[in-house]
Parts: sequence; structure tokens; C-alpha cells
Amino acid sequence: MLEQRIQQQFFEGADLHYQSAEALARPLNEAANAVVGTLTAGGKLLLCGQGPAALLARHLAERLVGRLERERPPLAALHIEPDVRRIQALGLPGDLLLLVDAGADDLDCCIAAVRAAQGKDMTVVLLVGSSALGLGETLAETDVLIHVPHERTPRVLEAQLLALHALADAVDVQLMGDQE
Repeated sequence: MLEQRIQQQFFEGADLHYQSAEALARPLNEAANAVVGTLTAGGKLLLCGQGPAALLARHLAERLVGRLERERPPLAALHIEPDVRRIQALGLPGDLLLLVDAGADDLDCCIAAVRAAQGKDMTVVLLVGSSALGLGETLAETDVLIHVPHERTPRVLEAQLLALHALADAVDVQLMGDQE
């Protein structure tokens, strides 16, 4: 019985990854273009998240400053807390805010962070699950919404990690070319 339940966790995760491949390809491509545009114009990336998604944002910042799979110069990426004052203090016009939210822990905080970034003429990329999809209503036309189509936070987090790795890889390919 318990083994079946454990297997079901893997089946659900695999199903979500399969479903997300097509749904997330276009917005991840748009996000990669926005990230590369920001970096090549001399801007920086501010990455933040709520709850467990904060760890994902930190992980992406570390992969961008460090490396994902191959050596390259460090990229200007900084993990911050998703609060308005940090965005106002550190964000500059032309920078990009990437906000990750898996479970809609505090939508008011996320909305305030998005608005603070927009007030600084920053591009915003949102990576959210279905329970935080309402955040997409705060986005401008030039911002990017990446929506993982699932309600359960553990599945959303798993898919978000894969999406962030795909984003980092796409950025590397755009900046350094395809190594294959």
C-alpha cells in the first residue's frame, strides 16, 4: 500500500513534467530572451521567492553567478527577499525581477514586489503554480508569466526546479552558443 502511494508521487510528477513541456516552452523562451536582453544591456537580475520557492530562486541565482553545466563568466544575478524596500533599493531601470511562488503564501507581498519592480521600470518574470495564477493580472505587456499547471505545491516546486534549469540552460545557449 505504501509502495503504491510512493510510486504515485513519481507518476504524478512525471505526468506534470510531460504536460508542462509544451505549456512552458514558449514562456520560458520569452523569459530567456528577457534575461539575456537585461544582461547584455548591462542590467542585473533580482531573484526572489516565497516560502519553499525562495530556495528555488536562490538556486537559480547561484547557477547564474556560478554555472549550470559548463563554464562561463558569472552573470549579474542576486537573490533577495521579495520585499518592496529591497527592490526599491537595489532595482534599477532595465533590471529584471524574477519572482517564484509555488503556493500563493502571501499574494499581497508578491503583488507589492511586482508593482515595486514595475515602478522602477524593471521587467518582471513570474514563475507560479495555479494557486498563484492571479499574480499574472499585475503584469505589463512586456512582462512574462510562466504558469505551472498544477495546484499541489510539491508538484509545482518540482516542475519549477526543472523550469529554472531549462531557463538557465537557454540563457547559456543564447550567450555562449550550443555546445552540441
